[in-house]
Amino acid sequence: MSSVLLTGIGELVTNDPSLGDGGPLGVVTDAALVAEGGRVVWVGTAREAPPADAAQDVGGRAVIPGFVDSHSHLVFAGDRAAEFAARMSGQPYTAGGIRSTVAATRAATDEQLGATLTRLVAEMRRQGTTTVEVKSGYGLTVADEARSLALARRVTPETTYLGAHVVPPEYAEDAGAYVDLVTGPMLEACAPYARWVDAFCERGAFDVDQARAVLTAGMAAGLRPRLHANQLGHGPGVRLACELGAPAVDHCTYLDAADVEALASSGTVATLLPGVEFSTRQPYPDARALLDAGVTVALATDCNPGSSYTSSMPWCIATAVREMGMTPAEALWAATAGGARALERTDVGRLAPGARAHLAVLAAPSYLHLAYRPGVPLVAETWGD
Repeated sequence: MSSVLLTGIGELVTNDPSLGDGGPLGVVTDAALVAEGGRVVWVGTAREAPPADAAQDVGGRAVIPGFVDSHSHLVFAGDRAAEFAARMSGQPYTAGGIRSTVAATRAATDEQLGATLTRLVAEMRRQGTTTVEVKSGYGLTVADEARSLALARRVTPETTYLGAHVVPPEYAEDAGAYVDLVTGPMLEACAPYARWVDAFCERGAFDVDQARAVLTAGMAAGLRPRLHANQLGHGPGVRLACELGAPAVDHCTYLDAADVEALASSGTVATLLPGVEFSTRQPYPDARALLDAGVTVALATDCNPGSSYTSSMPWCIATAVREMGMTPAEALWAATAGGARALERTDVGRLAPGARAHLAVLAAPSYLHLAYRPGVPLVAETWGD
C-alpha cells in the first residue's frame, strides 16, 4: 500500500483534543497528514512530517473531517415543490405529505429510485459528506421497504428500517394491523439490509406505545434503535429513545426540562435538522440549551423531498450558527464527530491515527468560513472510500 502526504494545510481540524491546540476540534496549524491504505497514520506540523510515497500540497487551505450526515431519506420518487411553495404562502406543515411520496415511490422502478439515490449521494459528496445514513420509509409495503433498503445498502452500510414512517392509506382504519406488519413480516424482510430501526413518534404518525413496539421488535432482530421525535410538538418520544438506550433521537424541536435531563443523563445524541425548520417555518431547536446542559448534539440534513430537500451540511452548519445558538466550532463538531457519535462510529468524524482518511479540503483558510460564507461552495476536494 502506498502512502500519501497531504501538506501545506493552513488549518487542520482533527476532532482529537489530544492534538494541536487541545480544544474539542484539536486544531493543528501549518499542518500535514499522512494516509495509507485509506487510513490516517500520522498528523502533526508540516516541519515534522515523515516521508511518504506521494505528496499533495493544498496551498494553505483548511482541511476538516468529512461530514457525517446521520439522518437522510434518499430512496424516493416524485417532487413536492408545490407543497413547499404552499407552506411559504402560509399553509401549515403536517406529516401527511409523506403519503404523496409513498405513492410515487411505489410506482417507480428500481432503476429510477437508484438513479435518484446515486445523484443525491454524489451531490452530498461534492459538499464534503463522506458518511451518510439512508432510511427507508417511502414504500410501506413489505416488498417496497425491502427494495428501498437493498438499494440504500449499495451506497452505505448505515441503513435504517423506517417502516413506521406513517400509516399507509390501506391501513388507515386499522393502524394496529399495520404495526403488526411492521414488527412481523416487514421486519423479517428488511432486517438483512438494515443496521438501524426507526419510527416516527408523533401526532399523525405513531404513538409512544406503537413506537416502543416497533423499536423493541427491531432490537430483538439485532437492529440498533433510533427515533424521530418531538418534531411537531411536545411528546414522550425523546424520553422513550433515552429509556431504550437509543444512540440518537432526531428532530428534538420541542423539548421540556425533563426531555433535556433525559438526554443529558442517558448520553443519547440529539440530532438536530435545521433544514426542516427552514422548510416548515417551525421554530428552530434550541441547541444552546442542549449544549449547556451537557447533551451531545449532532447536525444532519434530513434530506428528503418534503420537509428538508437540502443535501448541504455546510448550509446546516451556517444555519445552526445563525439560528440555533451554536458557535462555528460547535456546529462543525456536531456535523462531523457528533454525527459519528449518533451512528456509533469511531472510525469517521475525526482525523487522527487509526481513523479513516475521510476529509474535505476547503477553498478557505479556516473552518470558520463554513458559517462566515453561507451558501458558497467551499469544498474544493473530498477524500473518502
